[in-house]
Amino acid sequence: MVDFDEQMMQRCIQLAKNGLGKTYPNPMVGCVIVHDGKIIAEGWHQKAGEPHAEVNAINQIQNKEILKNSTLYVSLEPCAHHGKTPPCADLIVHHQIQKVIVGTVDLFAKVNGLGIQKLKNAGVEVISGVLEKECRELNKRFFTFHQLKRPYVILKWAQTANGFMATENGKQKWITNEFSKQLVHKWRTEEQSILVGTKTAEMDNPQLNSRLWNGNQPIRLVLDKDLKLNPDLHLFDRNQRTIVFTKKEKLSQENLEFIKVLFDENLPNSILDKLYELDIQSVIIEGGKKTLESFIRKDLWDEARIFTSPTIWDSGIKSPDFKGSLVETKTISTDKLEIFVR
Repeated sequence: MVDFDEQMMQRCIQLAKNGLGKTYPNPMVGCVIVHDGKIIAEGWHQKAGEPHAEVNAINQIQNKEILKNSTLYVSLEPCAHHGKTPPCADLIVHHQIQKVIVGTVDLFAKVNGLGIQKLKNAGVEVISGVLEKECRELNKRFFTFHQLKRPYVILKWAQTANGFMATENGKQKWITNEFSKQLVHKWRTEEQSILVGTKTAEMDNPQLNSRLWNGNQPIRLVLDKDLKLNPDLHLFDRNQRTIVFTKKEKLSQENLEFIKVLFDENLPNSILDKLYELDIQSVIIEGGKKTLESFIRKDLWDEARIFTSPTIWDSGIKSPDFKGSLVETKTISTDKLEIFVR
């Protein structure tokens, strides 16, 4: 028999996922309020600067008196500090909600147990750690960012059935089918940024936008050591925020920033340090092989998403070698998608 508290927390997680890609730099949070064994209100955090999940759920209830005999479930510890919105812990205390069930503690320094403590100090019964693993997985980007002081790093590439990811002559040649391509565009709406190396920018002239899926556009990141890339490339159209990592000085323009970094063996570390400073919590490493391998060598990745098509090429550039644990396999029409974690 499924535990009732776990059922309610699963619903919180479900609700929270509605905010994927929209809540940065905040975490995704879902909330349900239960009275007499039934859900009477639901909410999730929809966008940074807007009301939190608990507020959205409480606001659904017209007769606030009922809250005194209700239980509030929330996937992440209620905040205890003033940010762009007031503390949710104060709101819960104000409405005299007697019981709060929390998925996981918020490890952000300004919260980290303070929300739970504030509730307990006010006499609220708090139970935490319900579906904790699932609730932490939900906010893997947020937790990685605050614990490791770097973005959550996703490696992504497509390969043929015999392991080639690009042609030797640099000519663009599609490997995956149109459904896989659309899925990649969906991913772009969910992550904060996407990175390509100089050669990929030059040869493929990618747009790195999410034109095949409705949602946020990622911040485009490109490596251009000597600023030799053609300014007419799609990446420099200034239609969305773009950051160029270079060793040269150049004045930034609107939607086109130039950041100076040292191009040495620690380049991946330098890039992630800069992204941390810019409050960017996730990045997809799109390619090419040299760029992907630089992050693999430094063990600076969290997840790898690899498409394999049934296509066979006679020759080409081989896909990177890496060691990871396979956690998921999907079929996308004719393609196979494998997801690994470090």
